Amino acid sequence: MAEKEVYVLSDKQVEPTDEYIFSIIGIKKALWKSIMDYMSENYKDSLGSWNYYNDGKQWLFKMVLKKKTIFWLAVMKDTFRVTFYFGDKAEPVILASDIPKSVKDDFTGGKHYGKIRAITTKMADQSDVVTIKKLIDIKTKLK
Repeated sequence: MAEKEVYVLSDKQVEPTDEYIFSIIGIKKALWKSIMDYMSENYKDSLGSWNYYNDGKQWLFKMVLKKKTIFWLAVMKDTFRVTFYFGDKAEPVILASDIPKSVKDDFTGGKHYGKIRAITTKMADQSDVVTIKKLIDIKTKLK
């Protein structure tokens, strides 16, 4: 059985700062910075913010472009994960993209939440950043 992932930003009173996040994710800071730099360089109107969500009892980072949510980010010990939500109409675009087959398979086999499905990537190395950048581009181009 897979071990349950523990999200570390569960104290509602402790709002996350970059310094605090980087102390938790350690060497994955470079991956974090790559993603954030990509957003700010390529999508000038993008804006990220931290919010505490009572339903999950944790802080989540939400990246938006104008009014469109691009991705959600959650912090875990020594790493973080990035989640995108795509509608069914995104499936042909995702399947035609050059993201890894495993990511496509996770999407096509993923649980439906109404008409949307999630793609979640737990950050391990630079190849994950490449995938996230491609997913950002897909998400921003979809209507």
